[in-house]
Amino acid sequence: MNAPELDGIHHVKLPVSDLARSREWYESRLGFVAAIEFIEQGRLAGVSMRHPNGGPELALRLDPERAARAAGFDYFSIGVPSQEAMDALALRLTGVGESHGGVHFATVGWILPGLYDPDGHEVRFYTTEHHRGVPTGEVIRVENPREAAEARERAVREGTRAG
Repeated sequence: MNAPELDGIHHVKLPVSDLARSREWYESRLGFVAAIEFIEQGRLAGVSMRHPNGGPELALRLDPERAARAAGFDYFSIGVPSQEAMDALALRLTGVGESHGGVHFATVGWILPGLYDPDGHEVRFYTTEHHRGVPTGEVIRVENPREAAEARERAVREGTRAG
């Protein structure tokens, strides 16, 4: 296969209903910092934010109608380097009054689901560290991913093996 040359994800853009509120939420909860403000016809229409630890930029675009339609969907997962860092993130979020789904086993790493931004977008986190090998050159097929991950998590806690 002759694939084009690509270099990761450049940025992710979310529609929001209130730029100031969303900007403050992503700054105070996750540590993002504003990098670019987009002014259209004299009004702030968007902001691009960077994270001090790297990763793609997060762009917030004022678009209340799309924000309302997109509520509840998890468009992306933010990478976290390890289970320990994920546990620390969960504690941080709890400490600032944010409810979330807790840290759990997922297909190849750990996941923290159930955090919602002010517009109701689900913001998920997934470790870049894996708890099991990920084969290259083949597709992993996961049936009933939530149930399979829960069974593996229980087995690890109980000290037994699960598929």
